[in-house]
Amino acid sequence: MEWMFMPLKRYAEFSGRSRRQEFWMFTLGVFILYLLLWVIAMVAVGFSMGGMAASTSGGAALGGMMGMFASLGILAIVFLVVWLALLIPTIAVAIRRLHDTNRSGWWLWIYIGPYLLSFVLNIMAVSSSSNGLAMIAGLVGLIGLVGAIVLLVFYCLPGTPGPNQYGPDPLGGAGNLNETFS
Repeated sequence: MEWMFMPLKRYAEFSGRSRRQEFWMFTLGVFILYLLLWVIAMVAVGFSMGGMAASTSGGAALGGMMGMFASLGILAIVFLVVWLALLIPTIAVAIRRLHDTNRSGWWLWIYIGPYLLSFVLNIMAVSSSSNGLAMIAGLVGLIGLVGAIVLLVFYCLPGTPGPNQYGPDPLGGAGNLNETFS
């Protein structure tokens, strides 16, 4: 359980290295949190839909629908706040994980860059009603998917043994002795 919260303690620490266990346990914790929020959202929608189905008048059904949209709006705000609160620690632990494999944190752009470009191209395609631009945006999105797979492989690789240019080995070991006695 301690590994899930370690990246939160190192909130905006982009230097150093993070073990696979720290990265994957934090990722599991974030996944569980989002899953719980999703379940709460579905329960809220279910209660709202049940209220609309039980109503016999149109006014009650309209009130139930407004309640459903209000609860979804509140849950959307909660999702946004949680996402924003976890954005920096998520990026930081991803960068430290790349550092552990002796790679720069700039490798994150292999995933983020194509998706940002695809988002911009999609907005341009919608505003200009251009199917060609929408197809290009889709292809750029696929490049982002390839980048995500590359990053997944990097996250699964073991860290470099001993110290590297980003710091000492988080697993410890004999490789760190040279650094302490120099």
